[in-house]
Amino acid sequence: MLFSDIIALIIVYLYVVVIFLLAEKVLKSRPEVSRKFVHIMVGNMIFAMPFFSDPSILLWFITLPITIALFFLTEYSPITIHNSVTESGHALGLFFYAGIWSVLLLIFPILIDPNLLWIVALAIVPLVYGDGFAALVGGKWGRIKYRIFEGEKTVAGSLAMLSVTAVLSVFVWVFYTAMGYTLPELNFWYILIISAIATIAEAISYGGIDNLTVPSVTAILYYLVATVL
Repeated sequence: MLFSDIIALIIVYLYVVVIFLLAEKVLKSRPEVSRKFVHIMVGNMIFAMPFFSDPSILLWFITLPITIALFFLTEYSPITIHNSVTESGHALGLFFYAGIWSVLLLIFPILIDPNLLWIVALAIVPLVYGDGFAALVGGKWGRIKYRIFEGEKTVAGSLAMLSVTAVLSVFVWVFYTAMGYTLPELNFWYILIISAIATIAEAISYGGIDNLTVPSVTAILYYLVATVL
């Protein structure tokens, strides 16, 4: 591990601690906002990932420890830790959130090719920003609702997820290109189609399972874009 990696780890740890403290102390009276605040703000770590010399550092020292820590905040934990963040939503939602991030890091940049770190970032975008803003927009302006299987969604929320995912995916694509990663030529149609499929995956998922299905589907599609198209 390089000295720069240690500095980056310290900054990320401090950032995550501050996010959870703000959510627990400042936003405690608004639990749903608190949970989505953590959901979105922790996701900003996709912009820190390129600053580490080895993707395995991200897995072993960030996402995996966070996954384990979040498990102890769920109702399935052998010890009870009361908090407003995980108790405000699906019990395993944030645990799945960190867990799938760990799995994607293991599969793409670690087992296949370090250059594929960009796939992890783009797979996290709909989970972090798309789903996060879908819940906030749907909760405030979601007048028209629909139900697929057992999950109730709103048209406003789904449209917010589609648009936010598409816009932020373009930004992340450009960012990782600027950071020296080799990506396919930027194709707005690919991004729009994958964003739409991610939105559909979120619509048919319920109970926090979307934190697994959305990034998984998105990662597979971007891998196909990188290797087939």
